[in-house]
Amino acid sequence: MKTMPTLESLKTQIGTIDLLQSVVRTMKTLAAVSIRQQEKAIQTLSDYSRTIDMGLAILLNQGAGEIVEQLPISDGKLGAVIIGSDQGLCGRFNEQVVSFALETLRDQEPEESRRHTLCVGGRTHIYLAESDVRVDGVISAPVSVTGIIPAVNSLLVTIEQWHAQLGIERVVICSNRLLTGTTCHPEILHLLPFDLDRLRELASRPWPGTTIPLYTMDRNRLFSLLIRQSLFASLYRVLAESMAGENASRLASMQAAEKNIGERLDELNLRFRDLRQGAITEELLDIVAGFEAMTSGGRS
Repeated sequence: MKTMPTLESLKTQIGTIDLLQSVVRTMKTLAAVSIRQQEKAIQTLSDYSRTIDMGLAILLNQGAGEIVEQLPISDGKLGAVIIGSDQGLCGRFNEQVVSFALETLRDQEPEESRRHTLCVGGRTHIYLAESDVRVDGVISAPVSVTGIIPAVNSLLVTIEQWHAQLGIERVVICSNRLLTGTTCHPEILHLLPFDLDRLRELASRPWPGTTIPLYTMDRNRLFSLLIRQSLFASLYRVLAESMAGENASRLASMQAAEKNIGERLDELNLRFRDLRQGAITEELLDIVAGFEAMTSGGRS
């Protein structure tokens, strides 16, 4: 048999939900602030990427064009990096990127034995394991802007190991990207081999100034360093965009939770008022009945 709630039990429930509502509001605020920080990091990265492109344009304009044509084009094994999150409460953020990655990787390399996968984020790893995907390694997803650089360095080390030990020349990145508001969409980035069309475009790009800067370092070494920095910038961008998408998804989840909590709180407050009013009415009736009994006894 279902027991009726008491005033004390309702009061306890209301206090608990009030506390939960405060937590949800705090998480909403943190998610919104994080999105803004990550957007600023992406804007700053644009200046850095433009500087790298200018350096590559200098080299390519001064006789490094043959390097572009000598870059290897490989159809060998595929290395895939799937970026998600370590934290929950972000809706279908991880499920979405894993579902997209599984479909995309089958198109990129149908033979599973020729695919090597690195996962960023423990939550993403759980979904990959449930789908029976072999994962070569897992690294922690950054939770703040300051954590992006260590994560990028870890990814670059793994990619270099893939190249040196497994001969992997093709590397793709699957991640979520924030579009507008709280909407994010999974995308694929072809990290390696390097985009030759982009290099050819840089080689034909006119220099904005009157004098092209000189360089003293060995051309091939400088070219390799700039390519590495370009890869660094690309990885930094996808991680920052993924974090922005994660926090946007968390913000949407918290907004939905806040709405549900508000509706539940209104319902409990209404029940509490009704129950309290009923108790007051019952007490008043008892007082009236007692008064009537006393007055009746006095007349007798």
